[in-house]
Amino acid sequence: MSEEALLSVRALSLDFVSDGARAQLLRDVSLDVPARRHVALVGESGCGKSVTMRAIMGLLASPPARVLGGEIRFDGVDLLKLPARERARLRGTAMSMVFQDPTSSLNPVFTIGDQMRTILKYADARLGRARNRQQRQARVAEVLAQVRMADPERIGRAYPLQLSGGMRQRILIAMALLSEPRLLIADEPGTALDVTTQAQILKLLKDLVEARGLALLMITHNLGVVRESSDHVFVMYAGAVVEQGPTQALFASPRHPYTRALMACTPKLSGGAAMRGIDGALPDYSAPPSGCRFAPRCPLATPACAQTPPHTLISAGHSAACWRLEATE
Repeated sequence: MSEEALLSVRALSLDFVSDGARAQLLRDVSLDVPARRHVALVGESGCGKSVTMRAIMGLLASPPARVLGGEIRFDGVDLLKLPARERARLRGTAMSMVFQDPTSSLNPVFTIGDQMRTILKYADARLGRARNRQQRQARVAEVLAQVRMADPERIGRAYPLQLSGGMRQRILIAMALLSEPRLLIADEPGTALDVTTQAQILKLLKDLVEARGLALLMITHNLGVVRESSDHVFVMYAGAVVEQGPTQALFASPRHPYTRALMACTPKLSGGAAMRGIDGALPDYSAPPSGCRFAPRCPLATPACAQTPPHTLISAGHSAACWRLEATE
């Protein structure tokens, strides 16, 4: 991406070591997220999206997680070189995350207001900001209004199980916004919601990006969501980014066989070709292919594909890592 990135990940490689077994989950992952941009990281379940997200946020325990190399820069600062205390401060203030499942992310025995005031209290402590309970209550109501929750005072008195799935998802977004972050990471927002509520959540996120200047990284497997809402897309397979580009260009002309296969798995309202699955399964991370990780499942693969990792070819900001690009084009 040509714009200066607020978040920049470069050649990040990471493995897990357990009982002497080593599994390399990320291999040379690079991605950028500029301010005021909605960036999507897509791929099937198990491809490494959530591991990448947790590595960025510093939520992976070490051991068993181990960074083998690369950089994670936020506003020019390499997060991997920061002391744990400073990284935790950033995570609770300048960087926030919307977790995947609102039901399991909210404590059922505390009201929404209690949980939000507690989060705000810790954020204020990390920022050295003094605020009394009344001021925190006002801030909580303000943020609930920002995520379009009617009657914030009533919502603050409610328990999570008294709210609908869409309302709980909005609560998670509100919690992430309490500290006025510059980077928001959303993990599969709206996955368990009906399509109407999901569309409302995505519209809300898009409006927040535009109105507040947030940098948004959205983790998802839903290409329909990506096409409608994101500015730029990174496609991940088996711990590696295989294609990336502006959303419109990538959907108009997908280059990597895996990207094309993902699109073939997406149902189309217009009908046409039948929806197809992808033969095979993700590779064993403890013994991945030495060449292209998609080669065992790729209909265009040659013996050379399984031997040497492909180079990444870039054209007008749209790149793909594949030895057979001439065949896909």
